[in-house]
Amino acid sequence: MSNETEQVQNEDVLAATADAGIEAASEGITLETQLAAATADIEKARQDVLYAKAEAENNRRRALEEIDKARKFAVEKFAMELLAVKDSLEMALSDQTGDVDALKNGVELTLKQLTAAFEKSQVIEINPMGDKLDPHKHQAIAMVPSDAEANTVVQVMQKGYELAGRVIRPAMVMVSAAK
Repeated sequence: MSNETEQVQNEDVLAATADAGIEAASEGITLETQLAAATADIEKARQDVLYAKAEAENNRRRALEEIDKARKFAVEKFAMELLAVKDSLEMALSDQTGDVDALKNGVELTLKQLTAAFEKSQVIEINPMGDKLDPHKHQAIAMVPSDAEANTVVQVMQKGYELAGRVIRPAMVMVSAAK
């Protein structure tokens, strides 16, 4: 081989080596750039997760506060209705006229106010006179002889009440005994 051929081959090798070095350097920069970008993406995702956790915790705390407020003030509307009833009763007690009929009329109007307050708040009266005994709504306190069919309510000792379909106090009743 001649020197010129060797020199051309050496230049080709050097050129190939240089190209490989540039590619390697170029790839290294690209890999480093990709690594930095991936690291930045991971950090952003971590921040997003932390933000989402904090937001969820804040929502949970707000919901608990709302539930607490709802419990505290659930009877507010009902209490406001009862204030009018209390005012009427106080006015009746402060009446010095001694007129029994006026007092009776005042008490009847007060009872109507109370009944209206109950209806607005879904408090329903259970008055089972003549109905069959229902152990879910009635509490039988005695059995009495009667011409009525057995287990029929013949006397109501104390009315019961339901709140939104749920019995809050069963009616205390006397039922007919079997013949």
